[in-house]
Amino acid sequence: MIELIPGLPEELGHECLTRLHYSTHRVASRVCRRWQDLLQSRDFYNHRKQSGRTHKPACLVQALPVQTGVDETKAAGPPVYGVSVFDPVSGNWDRVDPVPKYPHGLPMFCQVTACEGKLVLMGGWDPASYQPVRDVFVYEFTTQRWTRGKDMPETRSFFAAGEYNGRVYVAGGHDQNKNALKSARVYDVRKNEWSELAGMSQERDECEGFVSGSEFWVVSGYCTDSQGCFVGCAEVYEIGSGQWSRVEDAWRAGQCPRSCVGVGKDGKLFCWGDCDSRVGVGTSAVELGPWALVSGSAYQGGAQGSFLVEGQNGKLRNVEAPAEFSGFVQSGCCVEI
Repeated sequence: MIELIPGLPEELGHECLTRLHYSTHRVASRVCRRWQDLLQSRDFYNHRKQSGRTHKPACLVQALPVQTGVDETKAAGPPVYGVSVFDPVSGNWDRVDPVPKYPHGLPMFCQVTACEGKLVLMGGWDPASYQPVRDVFVYEFTTQRWTRGKDMPETRSFFAAGEYNGRVYVAGGHDQNKNALKSARVYDVRKNEWSELAGMSQERDECEGFVSGSEFWVVSGYCTDSQGCFVGCAEVYEIGSGQWSRVEDAWRAGQCPRSCVGVGKDGKLFCWGDCDSRVGVGTSAVELGPWALVSGSAYQGGAQGSFLVEGQNGKLRNVEAPAEFSGFVQSGCCVEI
């Protein structure tokens, strides 16, 4: 058995590696096989989490810098998206390498969730053909590589998603024929397996999902025959019992919930776009512990701004972003790395 760090007791060597910033793990894994096995293990991740050594950056599906045409005034094509990473502690911005299958831009309207320090990306539309895809990809920050997951069982776009205990729960959205769905599935990231869940009480297209405690919430959405008429109710899946329950008047009827649902201290849902006029249009929010990173514009076509805000009624603090990280934010999640 090779010592973790020669000359140091095992416990001290372990604690030294625990203090490494996640951005150094890929290089540190090359020191020796034992370091590699440790840094990439689930037990090491859990130890870092319990000891408060993890970091909570926001991972954003964000429009990349616009490529202009010959006259350099108009965009050469539709928006192209990548994964941007913002660290609220250091204020640094970075970008994740492209998914190998999509080197020129992520699937449009793909969904991202976090799972045990990894980023899980699924679904969306092929950026070249605009056809819906069932792809699943997992990004490991330790190795800084994407791996292919098992495809989604069916085509599903604009669905709700949330993670709990190593599993990603998805519900609603619409199929390839634009029919709204009430079905639900769960993806076990460790086992790379999909399972079917009980369906919701009604179809919910363009719904929003999040996990609170052991509950998976699916907020608003609309049925096939009522396109764009967002309902005010939500449905809650109790992960322990496997049962759905319905919550009336959880959301403002007629308001799109995508990427902007917040949970107040009183447990009630609110829209982050209502907290300040500077982010009232195209709002996207990622909660980062006591803070939230909120992005949006003051008006349609306006400049995109990013702000940190503490709580529903807190003041927005401007976040300086380099020009290449000032694009429209489609969605995002917090990844505890």
